[in-house]
Amino acid sequence: MNYQVLARKWRPQNFKEMVGQDHVLRALVNALDENRLHHAYLFTGTRGVGKTTVARNFAKALNCEQGISSSPCGVCQACVEISEGRFIDLIEVDAASRTKVEDTRELLDNILYAPTNGRFKIYLIDEVHMLSNHSFNALLKTLEEPPPHVKFLLATTDPQKLPVTVLSRCLQFNLKPMPPALISQHLEYVLGQENIVFETAALQEIAYAADGSMRDALSLTDQAIAYGHSEVKTQDVREMLGTVARDQVINIVKALSTNNATAVMSAVEQLAQMSPDYDNALSEILALLHQIALLIQVPDALDQTVLDFQQIKELSQTVIAEDVQLFYQIGLIGRRDLALAPDMRSGFEMVLLRMLAFKPVESSQTQLVAPVTARPTQAAAVVNSPVTNTVAERVVVAPEIAPVANNAELVANLGKSADLNAEWHGIVNALPVRGMAKQLALNCELKAYEDKYVVLNISNEHKSMLTPSVEEQLTKALCDFFKRDLKLKIQSGNFEHATPAVAEQKKVEDKLQSAQQSIDSDTVVQAFKDNFGATVIEQSVRPIKD
Repeated sequence: MNYQVLARKWRPQNFKEMVGQDHVLRALVNALDENRLHHAYLFTGTRGVGKTTVARNFAKALNCEQGISSSPCGVCQACVEISEGRFIDLIEVDAASRTKVEDTRELLDNILYAPTNGRFKIYLIDEVHMLSNHSFNALLKTLEEPPPHVKFLLATTDPQKLPVTVLSRCLQFNLKPMPPALISQHLEYVLGQENIVFETAALQEIAYAADGSMRDALSLTDQAIAYGHSEVKTQDVREMLGTVARDQVINIVKALSTNNATAVMSAVEQLAQMSPDYDNALSEILALLHQIALLIQVPDALDQTVLDFQQIKELSQTVIAEDVQLFYQIGLIGRRDLALAPDMRSGFEMVLLRMLAFKPVESSQTQLVAPVTARPTQAAAVVNSPVTNTVAERVVVAPEIAPVANNAELVANLGKSADLNAEWHGIVNALPVRGMAKQLALNCELKAYEDKYVVLNISNEHKSMLTPSVEEQLTKALCDFFKRDLKLKIQSGNFEHATPAVAEQKKVEDKLQSAQQSIDSDTVVQAFKDNFGATVIEQSVRPIKD
Protein backbone atom coordinates (compact mmCIF):
# COMPACT_ATOMS: atom_id res chain seq x y z
CA MET A 1 0.00 0.00 0.00
CA ASN A 2 1.34 3.43 -0.94
CA TYR A 3 2.40 5.69 1.93
CA GLN A 4 0.13 8.69 2.47
CA VAL A 5 1.84 11.82 3.75
CA LEU A 6 0.71 13.14 7.14
CA ALA A 7 -0.59 16.42 5.75
CA ARG A 8 -3.12 14.50 3.59
CA LYS A 9 -3.80 11.63 5.96
CA TRP A 10 -4.61 13.96 8.86
CA ARG A 11 -6.51 16.60 6.89
CA PRO A 12 -9.68 17.30 8.95
CA GLN A 13 -12.80 15.74 7.44
CA ASN A 14 -15.23 17.96 9.35
CA PHE A 15 -15.29 21.11 11.46
CA LYS A 16 -14.93 19.19 14.74
CA GLU A 17 -11.59 17.74 13.66
CA MET A 18 -10.14 21.14 12.81
CA VAL A 19 -7.51 22.60 15.15
CA GLY A 20 -7.70 26.34 15.81
CA GLN A 21 -9.65 28.93 13.76
CA ASP A 22 -12.51 28.86 16.27
CA HIS A 23 -13.60 32.38 15.28
CA VAL A 24 -14.23 31.20 11.70
CA LEU A 25 -15.75 27.83 12.57
CA ARG A 26 -18.21 29.36 15.03
CA ALA A 27 -19.66 31.65 12.35
CA LEU A 28 -19.91 28.85 9.77
CA VAL A 29 -21.43 26.34 12.20
CA ASN A 30 -24.11 28.83 13.28
CA ALA A 31 -24.89 29.74 9.66
CA LEU A 32 -25.31 26.07 8.71
CA ASP A 33 -27.35 25.08 11.73
CA GLU A 34 -29.66 28.08 11.36
CA ASN A 35 -29.76 27.82 7.54
CA ARG A 36 -28.64 31.43 7.12
CA LEU A 37 -26.45 30.89 4.09
CA HIS A 38 -24.75 33.49 1.94
CA HIS A 39 -23.97 32.89 -1.72
CA ALA A 40 -20.26 33.85 -1.62
CA TYR A 41 -17.59 33.24 1.03
CA LEU A 42 -13.99 34.47 0.98
CA PHE A 43 -11.37 32.68 3.13
CA THR A 44 -8.06 34.52 3.59
CA GLY A 45 -4.81 33.73 5.42
CA THR A 46 -1.23 32.57 4.92
CA ARG A 47 -0.36 29.22 3.38
CA GLY A 48 -1.23 26.08 5.27
CA VAL A 49 -3.67 27.52 7.82
CA GLY A 50 -6.71 25.64 6.48
CA LYS A 51 -8.46 27.82 3.87
CA THR A 52 -9.09 25.03 1.38
CA THR A 53 -9.87 22.54 4.15
CA VAL A 54 -12.52 24.84 5.60
CA ALA A 55 -14.00 25.36 2.13
CA ARG A 56 -14.19 21.61 1.36
CA ASN A 57 -15.74 20.80 4.72
CA PHE A 58 -18.23 23.61 4.15
CA ALA A 59 -19.08 22.10 0.75
CA LYS A 60 -19.54 18.73 2.45
CA ALA A 61 -21.88 20.29 5.03
CA LEU A 62 -23.96 21.89 2.23
CA ASN A 63 -24.30 18.71 0.16
CA CYS A 64 -24.49 15.91 2.75
CA GLU A 65 -27.37 13.58 1.86
CA GLN A 66 -28.55 13.70 5.49
CA GLY A 67 -29.31 17.41 5.06
CA ILE A 68 -27.59 20.77 5.53
CA SER A 69 -25.74 20.55 8.84
CA SER A 70 -22.51 21.64 10.53
CA SER A 71 -21.89 17.93 11.22
CA PRO A 72 -22.07 16.05 7.88
CA CYS A 73 -22.33 12.28 8.16
CA GLY A 74 -19.06 11.58 6.33
CA VAL A 75 -20.31 8.25 4.93
CA CYS A 76 -22.88 9.17 2.29
CA GLN A 77 -21.92 9.28 -1.39
CA ALA A 78 -21.59 13.10 -1.44
CA CYS A 79 -19.38 13.22 1.68
CA VAL A 80 -17.13 10.41 0.46
CA GLU A 81 -16.74 11.85 -3.05
CA ILE A 82 -15.95 15.33 -1.70
CA SER A 83 -13.32 13.83 0.63
CA GLU A 84 -11.76 11.96 -2.30
CA GLY A 85 -11.88 15.02 -4.58
CA ARG A 86 -14.22 13.54 -7.19
CA PHE A 87 -17.59 15.14 -6.42
CA ILE A 88 -18.93 16.35 -9.77
CA ASP A 89 -20.78 19.34 -8.31
CA LEU A 90 -17.72 20.69 -6.49
CA ILE A 91 -15.76 22.53 -9.16
CA GLU A 92 -12.28 23.38 -7.87
CA VAL A 93 -10.42 26.03 -9.87
CA ASP A 94 -6.77 27.01 -9.53
CA ALA A 95 -6.90 30.68 -10.42
CA ALA A 96 -3.11 30.81 -10.80
CA SER A 97 -3.34 28.61 -13.90
CA ARG A 98 -6.67 29.93 -15.23
CA THR A 99 -6.22 33.68 -15.22
CA LYS A 100 -7.61 34.48 -18.67
CA VAL A 101 -11.06 35.95 -19.15
CA GLU A 102 -11.90 33.12 -21.59
CA ASP A 103 -11.37 30.59 -18.78
CA THR A 104 -13.74 32.50 -16.50
CA ARG A 105 -16.43 32.82 -19.16
CA GLU A 106 -16.19 29.11 -19.92
CA LEU A 107 -16.66 28.44 -16.22
CA LEU A 108 -19.71 30.69 -16.01
CA ASP A 109 -21.36 29.23 -19.12
CA ASN A 110 -22.38 26.14 -17.13
CA ILE A 111 -23.46 27.99 -14.00
CA LEU A 112 -27.18 28.07 -14.93
CA TYR A 113 -27.44 24.29 -15.12
CA ALA A 114 -28.71 22.53 -12.01
CA PRO A 115 -26.30 20.36 -9.98
CA THR A 116 -25.97 16.76 -11.15
CA ASN A 117 -25.90 14.90 -7.84
CA GLY A 118 -25.68 17.42 -5.04
CA ARG A 119 -27.91 20.02 -3.45
CA PHE A 120 -25.65 22.89 -4.56
CA LYS A 121 -23.17 23.45 -7.34
CA ILE A 122 -20.11 24.84 -5.57
CA TYR A 123 -17.30 26.79 -7.20
CA LEU A 124 -14.12 26.67 -5.07
CA ILE A 125 -11.64 29.15 -6.58
CA ASP A 126 -8.21 28.93 -4.95
CA GLU A 127 -5.71 31.85 -5.07
CA VAL A 128 -8.51 33.98 -6.50
CA HIS A 129 -6.32 37.10 -6.41
CA MET A 130 -4.45 35.70 -9.44
CA LEU A 131 -7.42 36.30 -11.77
CA SER A 132 -7.00 39.10 -14.28
CA ASN A 133 -9.04 42.32 -14.09
CA HIS A 134 -11.10 41.18 -17.08
CA SER A 135 -11.81 37.89 -15.32
CA PHE A 136 -12.99 39.72 -12.23
CA ASN A 137 -15.26 41.91 -14.35
CA ALA A 138 -16.75 38.83 -16.00
CA LEU A 139 -17.33 37.26 -12.59
CA LEU A 140 -18.84 40.27 -10.81
CA LYS A 141 -22.46 40.08 -11.93
CA THR A 142 -22.72 36.35 -11.34
CA LEU A 143 -20.95 36.70 -8.00
CA GLU A 144 -23.50 39.26 -6.85
CA GLU A 145 -26.66 37.42 -7.99
CA PRO A 146 -25.91 33.75 -8.67
CA PRO A 147 -28.65 31.16 -9.23
CA PRO A 148 -30.04 29.74 -5.95
CA HIS A 149 -28.30 26.40 -6.52
CA VAL A 150 -24.80 27.98 -6.73
CA LYS A 151 -22.35 28.83 -3.96
CA PHE A 152 -18.96 30.52 -4.40
CA LEU A 153 -16.10 29.63 -2.02
CA LEU A 154 -13.03 31.80 -2.70
CA ALA A 155 -9.61 31.40 -1.07
CA THR A 156 -6.56 33.67 -1.21
CA THR A 157 -3.30 34.42 0.55
CA ASP A 158 -3.34 38.03 -0.64
CA PRO A 159 -6.78 39.66 -0.22
CA GLN A 160 -5.32 43.15 -0.78
CA LYS A 161 -5.08 42.34 -4.49
CA LEU A 162 -8.80 41.67 -4.82
CA PRO A 163 -10.95 44.48 -6.21
CA VAL A 164 -13.18 46.10 -3.60
CA THR A 165 -16.13 45.25 -5.83
CA VAL A 166 -15.40 41.56 -5.23
CA LEU A 167 -14.74 42.00 -1.50
CA SER A 168 -18.04 43.78 -1.01
CA ARG A 169 -19.96 40.83 -2.50
CA CYS A 170 -18.47 38.21 -0.16
CA LEU A 171 -18.56 37.27 3.48
CA GLN A 172 -14.88 37.42 4.45
CA PHE A 173 -13.21 35.14 7.02
CA ASN A 174 -9.56 35.63 7.96
CA LEU A 175 -7.82 32.46 9.13
CA LYS A 176 -5.02 33.25 11.57
CA PRO A 177 -1.54 31.68 11.76
CA MET A 178 -1.60 28.99 14.42
CA PRO A 179 0.42 29.50 17.62
CA PRO A 180 3.41 27.14 18.11
CA ALA A 181 1.90 25.66 21.28
CA LEU A 182 -1.23 24.57 19.40
CA ILE A 183 0.80 23.11 16.52
CA SER A 184 3.08 21.22 18.91
CA GLN A 185 0.09 19.83 20.81
CA HIS A 186 -1.52 18.57 17.59
CA LEU A 187 1.74 17.00 16.42
CA GLU A 188 1.96 15.09 19.70
CA TYR A 189 -1.53 13.69 19.07
CA VAL A 190 -0.75 12.74 15.45
CA LEU A 191 2.54 11.00 16.29
CA GLY A 192 0.88 9.23 19.21
CA GLN A 193 -1.71 7.84 16.81
CA GLU A 194 1.04 6.90 14.34
CA ASN A 195 3.08 5.15 17.09
CA ILE A 196 6.12 7.29 16.30
CA VAL A 197 8.70 7.89 19.06
CA PHE A 198 9.28 11.62 19.56
CA GLU A 199 10.80 14.21 21.88
CA THR A 200 8.59 17.12 22.91
CA ALA A 201 11.39 19.64 22.33
CA ALA A 202 11.73 18.34 18.76
CA LEU A 203 8.05 19.01 18.06
CA GLN A 204 8.42 22.49 19.54
CA GLU A 205 11.29 23.17 17.13
CA ILE A 206 9.10 22.02 14.22
CA ALA A 207 6.18 24.11 15.47
CA TYR A 208 8.29 27.28 15.48
CA ALA A 209 9.79 26.49 12.08
CA ALA A 210 6.29 26.00 10.61
CA ASP A 211 5.58 29.71 11.17
CA GLY A 212 1.89 29.29 11.89
CA SER A 213 1.16 26.71 9.16
CA MET A 214 -0.19 23.34 10.29
CA ARG A 215 0.37 21.88 6.83
CA ASP A 216 4.04 22.94 6.90
CA ALA A 217 4.37 21.46 10.38
CA LEU A 218 3.03 18.08 9.23
CA SER A 219 5.28 18.13 6.17
CA LEU A 220 8.33 18.92 8.33
CA THR A 221 7.30 16.12 10.69
CA ASP A 222 7.22 13.71 7.75
CA GLN A 223 10.71 14.86 6.82
CA ALA A 224 11.91 14.49 10.43
CA ILE A 225 10.55 10.92 10.61
CA ALA A 226 12.52 9.99 7.50
CA TYR A 227 15.64 11.81 8.74
CA GLY A 228 15.55 10.16 12.15
CA HIS A 229 14.77 6.58 11.04
CA SER A 230 11.13 6.68 12.21
CA GLU A 231 11.96 8.69 15.34
CA VAL A 232 11.65 12.44 15.88
CA LYS A 233 14.61 13.54 18.03
CA THR A 234 15.54 17.11 18.94
CA GLN A 235 19.11 17.01 17.66
CA ASP A 236 18.01 15.43 14.38
CA VAL A 237 15.36 18.11 13.87
CA ARG A 238 17.86 20.89 14.53
CA GLU A 239 20.29 19.40 12.02
CA MET A 240 17.51 18.94 9.49
CA LEU A 241 16.21 22.49 9.87
CA GLY A 242 19.65 24.06 10.23
CA THR A 243 18.48 25.80 13.39
CA VAL A 244 20.70 26.85 16.25
CA ALA A 245 20.44 25.02 19.57
CA ARG A 246 18.52 27.20 22.01
CA ASP A 247 21.12 26.80 24.76
CA GLN A 248 23.80 28.20 22.42
CA VAL A 249 21.67 31.28 21.73
CA ILE A 250 21.08 31.75 25.46
CA ASN A 251 24.83 31.45 26.14
CA ILE A 252 25.58 34.15 23.58
CA VAL A 253 23.06 36.57 25.11
CA LYS A 254 24.37 35.80 28.62
CA ALA A 255 27.90 36.62 27.49
CA LEU A 256 26.71 39.83 25.84
CA SER A 257 24.86 40.92 28.98
CA THR A 258 28.00 40.49 31.12
CA ASN A 259 30.20 42.28 28.57
CA ASN A 260 32.38 39.18 28.23
CA ALA A 261 33.90 39.28 24.74
CA THR A 262 35.92 36.11 25.36
CA ALA A 263 32.78 34.17 26.27
CA VAL A 264 30.99 35.56 23.20
CA MET A 265 33.74 34.39 20.85
CA SER A 266 33.88 31.02 22.60
CA ALA A 267 30.13 30.59 22.09
CA VAL A 268 30.49 31.53 18.41
CA GLU A 269 33.27 28.94 18.03
CA GLN A 270 30.99 26.24 19.48
CA LEU A 271 28.23 27.41 17.16
CA ALA A 272 30.54 27.22 14.14
CA GLN A 273 31.13 23.49 14.77
CA MET A 274 27.52 22.89 13.64
CA SER A 275 27.96 24.79 10.34
CA PRO A 276 24.91 26.94 11.12
CA ASP A 277 22.96 29.38 9.02
CA TYR A 278 24.26 32.61 10.58
CA ASP A 279 21.29 34.62 9.38
CA ASN A 280 19.06 32.15 11.17
CA ALA A 281 21.30 32.32 14.26
CA LEU A 282 20.97 36.10 14.37
CA SER A 283 17.22 35.73 13.93
CA GLU A 284 17.13 33.36 16.93
CA ILE A 285 19.07 35.89 19.03
CA LEU A 286 16.60 38.62 18.08
CA ALA A 287 13.66 36.37 18.99
CA LEU A 288 15.24 35.64 22.39
CA LEU A 289 15.88 39.36 23.02
CA HIS A 290 12.24 40.08 22.19
CA GLN A 291 11.09 37.48 24.73
CA ILE A 292 13.44 38.90 27.38
CA ALA A 293 12.13 42.43 26.74
CA LEU A 294 8.57 41.20 27.15
CA LEU A 295 9.37 39.55 30.47
CA ILE A 296 11.10 42.69 31.74
CA GLN A 297 8.40 45.16 30.76
CA VAL A 298 5.20 43.07 30.71
CA PRO A 299 5.87 39.76 32.52
CA ASP A 300 2.43 38.28 31.82
CA ALA A 301 2.66 38.92 28.07
CA LEU A 302 4.97 35.97 27.35
CA ASP A 303 3.38 32.54 27.00
CA GLN A 304 4.92 30.16 29.52
CA THR A 305 4.83 27.35 26.97
CA VAL A 306 7.64 28.92 24.90
CA LEU A 307 10.89 27.02 24.63
CA ASP A 308 13.17 27.35 27.68
CA PHE A 309 10.78 29.70 29.47
CA GLN A 310 12.52 29.26 32.85
CA GLN A 311 15.95 30.11 31.45
CA ILE A 312 14.54 33.15 29.66
CA LYS A 313 12.90 34.30 32.90
CA GLU A 314 16.17 33.95 34.83
CA LEU A 315 18.03 35.84 32.11
CA SER A 316 15.46 38.64 32.15
CA GLN A 317 16.15 39.21 35.85
CA THR A 318 19.86 39.84 35.29
CA VAL A 319 20.10 41.65 31.96
CA ILE A 320 19.54 45.41 31.79
CA ALA A 321 16.45 46.53 29.85
CA GLU A 322 18.39 49.25 28.01
CA ASP A 323 20.99 46.71 26.88
CA VAL A 324 18.26 44.44 25.49
CA GLN A 325 16.90 47.29 23.37
CA LEU A 326 20.39 48.22 22.17
CA PHE A 327 21.28 44.62 21.26
CA TYR A 328 17.98 44.19 19.41
CA GLN A 329 18.44 47.36 17.34
CA ILE A 330 22.04 46.50 16.44
CA GLY A 331 20.97 42.94 15.59
CA LEU A 332 18.20 44.16 13.27
CA ILE A 333 20.56 46.41 11.32
CA GLY A 334 23.28 43.77 11.35
CA ARG A 335 20.97 41.10 9.95
CA ARG A 336 20.02 43.43 7.11
CA ASP A 337 23.69 43.95 6.21
CA LEU A 338 24.88 40.40 6.89
CA ALA A 339 25.00 39.45 3.21
CA LEU A 340 27.45 42.32 2.56
CA ALA A 341 30.12 40.85 4.85
CA PRO A 342 33.13 39.04 3.30
CA ASP A 343 31.79 35.84 4.84
CA MET A 344 28.75 35.10 6.98
CA ARG A 345 30.66 34.11 10.12
CA SER A 346 32.78 37.26 10.23
CA GLY A 347 29.67 39.36 9.63
CA PHE A 348 27.90 37.55 12.47
CA GLU A 349 30.87 38.06 14.81
CA MET A 350 31.06 41.77 13.95
CA VAL A 351 27.39 42.24 14.84
CA LEU A 352 28.02 40.70 18.28
CA LEU A 353 31.21 42.74 18.79
CA ARG A 354 29.29 45.87 17.81
CA MET A 355 26.78 45.09 20.56
CA LEU A 356 29.66 44.96 23.05
CA ALA A 357 31.37 48.06 21.68
CA PHE A 358 28.27 50.22 22.03
CA LYS A 359 27.14 48.76 25.36
CA PRO A 360 27.20 51.59 27.95
CA VAL A 361 29.78 51.14 30.69
CA GLU A 362 28.36 52.36 33.98
CA SER A 363 31.59 53.63 35.52
CA SER A 364 33.20 55.06 32.37
CA GLN A 365 34.48 58.65 32.45
CA THR A 366 35.51 59.91 29.03
CA GLN A 367 37.19 63.31 28.95
CA LEU A 368 38.03 64.86 25.61
CA VAL A 369 39.50 68.14 26.85
CA ALA A 370 38.98 71.12 24.60
CA PRO A 371 42.30 72.54 23.29
CA VAL A 372 41.27 76.10 24.18
CA THR A 373 41.86 75.48 27.89
CA ALA A 374 45.50 76.27 28.59
CA ARG A 375 45.24 75.39 32.28
CA PRO A 376 43.19 73.03 34.44
CA THR A 377 39.65 74.21 34.97
CA GLN A 378 36.39 72.92 36.41
CA ALA A 379 34.64 72.85 33.03
CA ALA A 380 35.11 72.23 29.33
CA ALA A 381 33.25 73.44 26.26
CA VAL A 382 33.30 73.63 22.49
CA VAL A 383 34.54 76.97 21.18
CA ASN A 384 33.90 77.82 17.54
CA SER A 385 36.18 80.39 15.93
CA PRO A 386 35.06 81.83 12.58
CA VAL A 387 38.48 83.46 12.04
CA THR A 388 40.72 80.41 12.57
CA ASN A 389 38.02 78.11 11.17
CA THR A 390 38.61 75.66 14.04
CA VAL A 391 36.29 73.92 16.43
CA ALA A 392 37.41 72.46 19.74
CA GLU A 393 36.56 68.82 20.42
CA ARG A 394 33.31 67.89 22.17
CA VAL A 395 33.64 66.97 25.83
CA VAL A 396 31.69 63.99 27.23
CA VAL A 397 31.91 63.49 30.98
CA ALA A 398 30.04 60.82 32.94
CA PRO A 399 28.49 61.87 36.27
CA GLU A 400 30.82 61.61 39.27
CA ILE A 401 30.59 58.46 41.37
CA ALA A 402 30.18 59.29 45.08
CA PRO A 403 32.65 57.64 47.68
CA VAL A 404 30.25 55.32 49.51
CA ALA A 405 30.58 54.10 53.07
CA ASN A 406 30.84 50.34 53.60
CA ASN A 407 27.66 48.32 54.08
CA ALA A 408 28.24 47.51 57.73
CA GLU A 409 28.56 51.20 58.63
CA LEU A 410 25.42 52.11 56.69
CA VAL A 411 23.41 49.33 58.33
CA ALA A 412 24.68 50.22 61.79
CA ASN A 413 23.80 53.91 61.45
CA LEU A 414 20.42 53.43 59.79
CA GLY A 415 17.66 54.99 61.86
CA LYS A 416 20.03 56.84 64.23
CA SER A 417 20.12 60.17 62.42
CA ALA A 418 17.27 62.64 62.17
CA ASP A 419 17.29 62.47 58.38
CA LEU A 420 16.32 58.89 57.55
CA ASN A 421 16.14 59.65 53.84
CA ALA A 422 19.74 60.93 53.69
CA GLU A 423 20.84 57.47 54.82
CA TRP A 424 18.65 55.94 52.08
CA HIS A 425 20.72 57.84 49.46
CA GLY A 426 23.87 56.07 50.62
CA ILE A 427 22.14 52.68 50.69
CA VAL A 428 20.82 53.07 47.14
CA ASN A 429 24.31 53.84 45.84
CA ALA A 430 25.65 50.73 47.60
CA LEU A 431 22.87 48.30 46.59
CA PRO A 432 24.04 45.43 44.31
CA VAL A 433 21.32 46.05 41.73
CA ARG A 434 21.12 47.51 38.23
CA GLY A 435 18.66 48.39 35.50
CA MET A 436 14.99 49.00 36.29
CA ALA A 437 15.36 47.86 39.92
CA LYS A 438 18.09 50.48 40.43
CA GLN A 439 15.90 53.16 38.83
CA LEU A 440 13.01 52.17 41.10
CA ALA A 441 15.20 52.57 44.19
CA LEU A 442 16.54 55.93 42.96
CA ASN A 443 13.00 57.26 42.57
CA CYS A 444 11.74 56.23 46.03
CA GLU A 445 12.09 57.79 49.47
CA LEU A 446 12.51 55.71 52.61
CA LYS A 447 9.46 56.08 54.87
CA ALA A 448 10.21 53.50 57.55
CA TYR A 449 12.72 50.80 58.45
CA GLU A 450 12.32 48.03 61.00
CA ASP A 451 13.98 44.70 61.60
CA LYS A 452 11.75 42.91 59.09
CA TYR A 453 10.22 45.69 57.02
CA VAL A 454 11.33 48.40 54.62
CA VAL A 455 8.65 50.87 53.57
CA LEU A 456 9.28 53.01 50.48
CA ASN A 457 7.25 55.79 48.89
CA ILE A 458 7.02 56.31 45.12
CA SER A 459 5.26 59.03 43.17
CA ASN A 460 2.40 58.29 40.77
CA GLU A 461 4.66 59.56 37.99
CA HIS A 462 7.03 56.62 38.45
CA LYS A 463 4.53 53.88 39.37
CA SER A 464 4.94 52.30 35.92
CA MET A 465 8.36 51.07 37.07
CA LEU A 466 6.72 48.95 39.75
CA THR A 467 6.34 45.48 38.25
CA PRO A 468 6.45 42.17 40.17
CA SER A 469 9.79 41.27 38.59
CA VAL A 470 11.44 44.59 39.43
CA GLU A 471 10.03 44.61 42.99
CA GLU A 472 11.34 41.08 43.48
CA GLN A 473 14.83 42.13 42.34
CA LEU A 474 14.87 45.13 44.70
CA THR A 475 13.64 43.02 47.65
CA LYS A 476 16.40 40.45 47.06
CA ALA A 477 19.02 43.21 46.84
CA LEU A 478 17.84 44.72 50.16
CA CYS A 479 17.89 41.30 51.85
CA ASP A 480 21.44 40.73 50.60
CA PHE A 481 22.47 44.23 51.71
CA PHE A 482 21.05 43.97 55.24
CA LYS A 483 21.92 40.25 55.47
CA ARG A 484 18.46 39.34 56.77
CA ASP A 485 15.03 38.43 55.42
CA LEU A 486 13.03 41.59 54.77
CA LYS A 487 9.59 42.38 53.43
CA LEU A 488 9.39 45.35 51.08
CA LYS A 489 6.29 47.54 50.97
CA ILE A 490 6.04 50.26 48.33
CA GLN A 491 3.27 52.83 48.60
CA SER A 492 2.47 55.91 46.52
CA GLY A 493 1.98 59.44 47.75
CA ASN A 494 3.54 62.87 48.10
CA PHE A 495 7.24 63.10 48.91
CA GLU A 496 8.53 64.71 52.09
CA HIS A 497 12.17 64.54 51.01
CA ALA A 498 14.09 64.52 47.75
CA THR A 499 14.62 61.07 46.27
CA PRO A 500 18.17 59.99 45.37
CA ALA A 501 17.35 60.64 41.70
CA VAL A 502 16.15 64.18 42.42
CA ALA A 503 19.14 64.85 44.65
CA GLU A 504 21.53 63.60 41.99
CA GLN A 505 19.81 65.74 39.35
CA LYS A 506 20.15 68.81 41.61
CA LYS A 507 23.81 68.01 42.08
CA VAL A 508 24.34 67.77 38.33
CA GLU A 509 22.52 71.05 37.72
CA ASP A 510 24.63 72.83 40.36
CA LYS A 511 27.81 71.50 38.80
CA LEU A 512 26.66 72.53 35.35
CA GLN A 513 25.90 76.06 36.55
CA SER A 514 29.33 76.24 38.16
CA ALA A 515 30.89 74.95 34.94
CA GLN A 516 29.16 77.64 32.89
CA GLN A 517 30.44 80.34 35.24
CA SER A 518 33.94 78.84 35.05
CA ILE A 519 33.93 78.89 31.25
CA ASP A 520 32.62 82.47 31.14
CA SER A 521 35.38 83.69 33.45
CA ASP A 522 38.21 81.70 31.82
CA THR A 523 40.86 84.11 30.47
CA VAL A 524 41.80 81.94 27.50
CA VAL A 525 38.18 81.60 26.40
CA GLN A 526 37.74 85.35 26.86
CA ALA A 527 40.82 85.99 24.69
CA PHE A 528 39.38 83.84 21.90
CA LYS A 529 36.16 85.80 22.09
CA ASP A 530 37.90 89.17 22.01
CA ASN A 531 40.51 88.43 19.35
CA PHE A 532 38.74 86.03 17.01
CA GLY A 533 35.01 86.59 17.57
CA ALA A 534 34.71 83.05 18.95
CA THR A 535 31.53 81.83 20.62
CA VAL A 536 30.95 79.14 23.21
CA ILE A 537 28.43 76.52 22.19
CA GLU A 538 26.34 76.54 25.34
CA GLN A 539 25.02 73.00 24.93
CA SER A 540 28.59 71.67 24.98
CA VAL A 541 29.48 72.97 28.45
CA ARG A 542 30.27 70.10 30.80
CA PRO A 543 31.76 69.93 34.30
CA ILE A 544 34.96 67.90 34.68
CA LYS A 545 36.68 66.47 37.73
CA ASP A 546 39.60 68.24 39.42
